Amino acid sequence: MEQHQDIMVRVCARDALADGIVGLTLAPINGGQLPEWTPGAHLDLKLPLKADDGEEMIRQYSLCGDPADRSCYRIGILRESAGRGGSAYVHDRLTCGDIVRINPPRNHFPFEPTARTLFIAGGIGITPILPMVRQAAAEGRDWQLVVAMRDRSRLAFDEDFAGLDPARVALHFDAEKGLLDLDTLLKPLGAETTVYSCGPTGLLDALTERSADALWQLRIERFAVSEPVDTAGKGFDVICASSGERLHVGEGQTILEVVRAAGYKIESSCKDGICGTCETRVLRGLPDHRDSVLTDEERAENDYMMICVSRAQDSEIELDI
Repeated sequence: MEQHQDIMVRVCARDALADGIVGLTLAPINGGQLPEWTPGAHLDLKLPLKADDGEEMIRQYSLCGDPADRSCYRIGILRESAGRGGSAYVHDRLTCGDIVRINPPRNHFPFEPTARTLFIAGGIGITPILPMVRQAAAEGRDWQLVVAMRDRSRLAFDEDFAGLDPARVALHFDAEKGLLDLDTLLKPLGAETTVYSCGPTGLLDALTERSADALWQLRIERFAVSEPVDTAGKGFDVICASSGERLHVGEGQTILEVVRAAGYKIESSCKDGICGTCETRVLRGLPDHRDSVLTDEERAENDYMMICVSRAQDSEIELDI
């Protein structure tokens, strides 16, 4: 598995963006430039806490700044009251001057412009969408942005919206207008339109359901799964390429659990196949993909798999571990 070298960054700015949302600006501790990224990318923020499995707590946050400015990264973080402690730590304890570790950005939600783009952001889901919108605007493309949130107190990045064409931006507040009327919004769309969306599970599930028989295309990024992923299945062997060791994954086990128990250090976070942290290169064999990260094209290529949820189709699979 490809292991990225940690990047040490300093919190050089911290801003209250909205009710329950804090913005962080991260800069390399020794100056210089950070790795390149493209709209839709996120980074792994490594926190000095232990996750439920006793491993280091790693959380993913979408980059919402300017990809051309590699002197810093900008992220926005919602305090999750039902979360596992990561966002609470950031909100309560992470301050300007603190040094944290990150992994280089990864992008499983790339912006690939088509003739027309409709962006639908739900709450903090605006973070990966903003850089896409800026790119579409800079390239003179046909785009519309709809941002839906509970109420005006949750409106973050208002300065960024002010710099966009107001005729192309619609802000929707549930407290004032009720839930966003997706049917009316989507009805006029044709095959020339791609919908990009990030936000709460209910929004993404509703869009996925409506896209099944639609002419328009849908690209989404999830923060959470709509229901637990079934990781069970027939047993198989994993061959670890670095050592040649053969490990057996039982019917009720995951690859991640087995290789970690064998002493291999594999970073992971969500355990639900949505973050991409445990992405592992497949050297031989066919994966049984059960993640929500890879596109249909990437699944067909079978070059990578998310070992926290996915399994092998056959009796063995060789991985870059």
